[in-house]
Amino acid sequence: MTEIDAKIDALVPAWLTLPDIAEQFGVEVTRVRQLVKDGQVIAVRRGENRALHVPAAFIDEVEQKVVKGLTGTLTLLRDDGFTDEEMLEWLFTPDPSLPGTPAQALAENRGTEVKRRAQALAV
Repeated sequence: MTEIDAKIDALVPAWLTLPDIAEQFGVEVTRVRQLVKDGQVIAVRRGENRALHVPAAFIDEVEQKVVKGLTGTLTLLRDDGFTDEEMLEWLFTPDPSLPGTPAQALAENRGTEVKRRAQALAV
């Protein structure tokens, strides 16, 4: 495990595999893979089998979809030059001005505040 993997593991409380998400959404796993390919969610390889995992906080279990505001936030961060690992670190690092983490704020439908902070990173 690399240093960045260990750091992300310490920040992200729970993960889901792509088949887990597909089952939850009631769709084929290829549809979930397309969400990753399209940049709507971030998936990283984890565990002994190096399977792709998505932070559970990115999935709205009630609505059975990606958390509102996540895709736009990821686009902003990518445009700022963030790597997937850097985006995960930013999304799961507590921000006292929110309060909580940006990922928590998105889950609580406070996406505007998160996007504002992401835009401020572009200097």
